[in-house]
Amino acid sequence: MALFAEAETLRLGAAPFDIVARRLGAGPPVLLLHGFPETHLMWRDIAPRLAARFTLICPDLPGYGQSGCPPTDRAHAPYSKRTMAAALVSAMSDIGYQSFSVAGHDRGGRVAYRMTLDHPDRIERLAVLDIVPTLDTWEAADARFALAFWPWSLLAQPAPLPERLIAADPAAIIDAALSGWGSPPSSFGADIRDAYIAALSAPNHIHAIAEEYRAAAGIDREHDRADRQAGRRIGAPLLALWSQSGALAEWYEPDGGPLGIWRRWADQVAGRAVPGGHFFPEEHPAATAAALADFFAAA
Repeated sequence: MALFAEAETLRLGAAPFDIVARRLGAGPPVLLLHGFPETHLMWRDIAPRLAARFTLICPDLPGYGQSGCPPTDRAHAPYSKRTMAAALVSAMSDIGYQSFSVAGHDRGGRVAYRMTLDHPDRIERLAVLDIVPTLDTWEAADARFALAFWPWSLLAQPAPLPERLIAADPAAIIDAALSGWGSPPSSFGADIRDAYIAALSAPNHIHAIAEEYRAAAGIDREHDRADRQAGRRIGAPLLALWSQSGALAEWYEPDGGPLGIWRRWADQVAGRAVPGGHFFPEEHPAATAAALADFFAAA
């Protein structure tokens, strides 16, 4: 697969938090974090567009893709966004980046905003793509949420039920996700679909991804709630982009939309709805890259 053909492969950290990433470009460092059910390949058409202005580091999240699968515990803490964020911050230090900007889509956005809350001295600018904070997501959850975003509830069920269901037909999970959240199938070539299926086929990765969703249902909410009660806020400039035709544009209107929710958490918030479905970075990579470039280049 001739994707990221010019990129350097990095193997960072140590087991069980070994992280595989691709690096390309020149300029200020930007960490790009993928979502479910993707890998770093979701940035395949965006990173080359940014590489003339930025150094892009595109890892597989812990438990995803080619990165390691840490052993878990009863609280699912190794798959909390706090632990994942800390592992990635450490990995960035290993390659010489003491401060950097970060963008995250879907699950990666949750790691990105947790990283910015927990390591405010390390993060210069934060972009979150098609998410609101985890605590707000659960507090507003209703029947629409349960039916539309089934991974949140299905994958958070106790082991081994989700693991067995995914292992029985990982292609069905990939196809349901890629076709069910507003982005056309043409956004994903056959090679990308096959790569995502392969990444969701190994038992240890299936279990890791389920653990990440279990963490979101429990310990991640606890971390968000503690921050809210303590009045901790995101000081870095924050860009929120969300699908114009997706759930965020409609469901959170009573709360002032996604911008209204993010302003409860951050001091400097900008953003807008953009064309496309949930996977708009893969559906409209040129427009997404332009929005990110403008934001990360801002003084």
